[in-house]
Amino acid sequence: MHNLSPTPALGGTSPRVDQFDHVTISENDNLALASIAARKGREQACQKQLKTLLGAVPAPGKAQLHDPEAGFWMGPEQWMIGAPLDSHELLAEQLQTQFGDTASVTEQTGAWVCFDVIGPAMPDICERLCAVPIRQMVAGDAQRTVIHQMGCFVIRRQDAEHLRILGPRSSAQSLHHALITTAQSFQAF
Repeated sequence: MHNLSPTPALGGTSPRVDQFDHVTISENDNLALASIAARKGREQACQKQLKTLLGAVPAPGKAQLHDPEAGFWMGPEQWMIGAPLDSHELLAEQLQTQFGDTASVTEQTGAWVCFDVIGPAMPDICERLCAVPIRQMVAGDAQRTVIHQMGCFVIRRQDAEHLRILGPRSSAQSLHHALITTAQSFQAF
């Protein structure tokens, strides 16, 4: 049997961390993801399972920052669930067992790249990257937006200087370039 191990979206053997004076941009490859879509006629039962899992059902524009599982609203009767990959490698299978016929569960771990942007310049960087009202957002706010023509999700985390960005893994290099270029533009000041 082959001994295969996953590689981070940006390549290499470990996730990339870029440190600047005012912000750190880290590739987070320890995130298991699965999407949940309530089945027609089973919406209430699906929401009941979500409440059991997360403590509350994430409303539009919101995330439930629960530990170890967290989730955010993606669209009508659709949510993304995330958890540490180390402890939830089979997240989609676990959710399928829990939700049964109330929802369709789809493995998403390999489809997304996650970047954590942390530091005092995070709001300034975010304002240059996308059109979300970052200064009005509070912990648990989640928005779908476009960053350099890529559909992304941004989630305001508990720490006031922490923003999590999920983007398409196939565009990881482009998204990383946009983040780094924007962060570097503050180095000149």
